[in-house]
Amino acid sequence: MCKDYVYDKDIEQIAKEEQGEALKLQASTSTEVSHQQCSVPGLGEKYPTWETTKPELELLGHNPRRRRITSSFTIGLRGLINLGNTCFMNCIVQALTHTPILRDFFLSDRHRCEMPSPELCLVCEMSSLFRELYSGNPSPHVPYKLLHLVWIHARHLAGYRQQDAHEFLIAALDVLHRHCKGDDAGKAANNPNHCNCIIDQIFTGGLQSDVTCQACHGVSTTIDPCWDISLDLPGSCTSFWPMSPGRESSVNGESHIPGITTLTDCLRRFTRPEHLGSSAKIKCGSCQSYQESTKQLTMNKLPVVACFHFKRFEHSAKQRRKITTYISFPLELDMTPFMASSKESRMNGQLQLPTNSGNDENKYSLFAVVNHQGTLESGHYTSFIRHHKDQWFKCDDAVITKASIKDVLDSEGYLLFYHKQVLEHESEKVKEMNTQAY
Repeated sequence: MCKDYVYDKDIEQIAKEEQGEALKLQASTSTEVSHQQCSVPGLGEKYPTWETTKPELELLGHNPRRRRITSSFTIGLRGLINLGNTCFMNCIVQALTHTPILRDFFLSDRHRCEMPSPELCLVCEMSSLFRELYSGNPSPHVPYKLLHLVWIHARHLAGYRQQDAHEFLIAALDVLHRHCKGDDAGKAANNPNHCNCIIDQIFTGGLQSDVTCQACHGVSTTIDPCWDISLDLPGSCTSFWPMSPGRESSVNGESHIPGITTLTDCLRRFTRPEHLGSSAKIKCGSCQSYQESTKQLTMNKLPVVACFHFKRFEHSAKQRRKITTYISFPLELDMTPFMASSKESRMNGQLQLPTNSGNDENKYSLFAVVNHQGTLESGHYTSFIRHHKDQWFKCDDAVITKASIKDVLDSEGYLLFYHKQVLEHESEKVKEMNTQAY
């Protein structure tokens, strides 16, 4: 047998009818149902979110021991069935479900669905998906409902054609952002998107653009929200900015090896001043005339999770191809040199990188890597995810195998996911403690 999935219309119709009868029965027997409910798998079952009672709190207080995580701990490691060229979706799902702060949100029943049709809510489906992947069930999960909702809400991804994992990530974040507007209502929106939903709290950063007039040196600054940073690679049509000959870099633990480009090199090129030229003159607000200018991008505000996208797929008028250049990336990343506050350290496009910035708020740890094997016409996506501490696993659709750190760092890399080592509320607490100590 081909082991493909067969869907019978008659069976599906019977299931819908039974589901409707079950909901009617539940409505007639239920006396009180909370208005804050989430949908779960099964016959349309609804349940109120769990709130701890006083006896439960006392029970937890008398039993402080918690389950220990060992090297053999496998909860959260579950493969995903490929439903027909859906490896692009599976690898992103594995990265999102292993995002620590996002996992904590969904596994603590924080979502409050306010959509008129909860069955169309992608956040409700993600909640269900988190429960499935962290249920302890070792058999691969079939994410058919997630795929169906993606087709509904992101029609450009519908069908069984090969899709781009990066494009799916952005589309998924956009739909999740739109569907979880009611979560954390009343909480201050401390991000450039001015939204308090969990997606913006985690993934949104602020990209600062400074345009400097070459005549009067007046600066026009804009700050735009961003969910990821797309980086050019050597070998592309755009000119790449290499390291200075003979100059070594020890930033982020990367020792520069001639011929090998690092993530720091790409970020340095991304944040270098760019002369816009005479063909792109802008009207200066100070001069009130059109002048040549330079433009420089820096990070005004860092997100909790930083996603870096290497532009490996090149589509130009002349050709379509994949850039396979190896990019070295570190396990730990310090973003301090690329902040707007560090702009003074840039002189003539060369970063004056501090030997030790001492700013833990801008330091990140790698927790997921998405890779693409093959060509533009025929390829396959896989991902590496960090399960806990230094335990890494390779996710290849339904198959999950243990991987070494060397396997991760030697991989080609298409999408890199980094998580902040210190969250803002933690850093504020540390600052307060240091102030009190003095």
